[in-house]
Amino acid sequence: MTGEISLERIKIFTIFIGLAGAIIVLLWRGSADAVGFLLGAAMSLVTLRSWIRISDGIGTGLKPSVAASAVFLTLRYVVIAALIYAIVNVLGITPLAMIVGLLASFAAVILELLYQIVTPGK
Repeated sequence: MTGEISLERIKIFTIFIGLAGAIIVLLWRGSADAVGFLLGAAMSLVTLRSWIRISDGIGTGLKPSVAASAVFLTLRYVVIAALIYAIVNVLGITPLAMIVGLLASFAAVILELLYQIVTPGK
């Protein structure tokens, strides 16, 4: 139960970081880079959800959707690189904005760890 609550909080933190970061990038670098950051954060959330699906499927036997998630995770770097290449060339967004956006779920995990340290027993 506690693990499920932590995972939900990590998803919420990822969404919040994506939106807050996009607003900060919008004010600092403009709309194109803000869109890039938001797209990177969205890809980060999709990857996070895939990891959660894989972990839920461990021990219960691989279902087709879990197997598909495993294949996606294996190929995610190729997919993410192709998406970044296409978006940078089509929209003219700097790659750095998207790459930083990809770190949204990592930052969310760190926030969850800090939350667990600050609020023990909850």
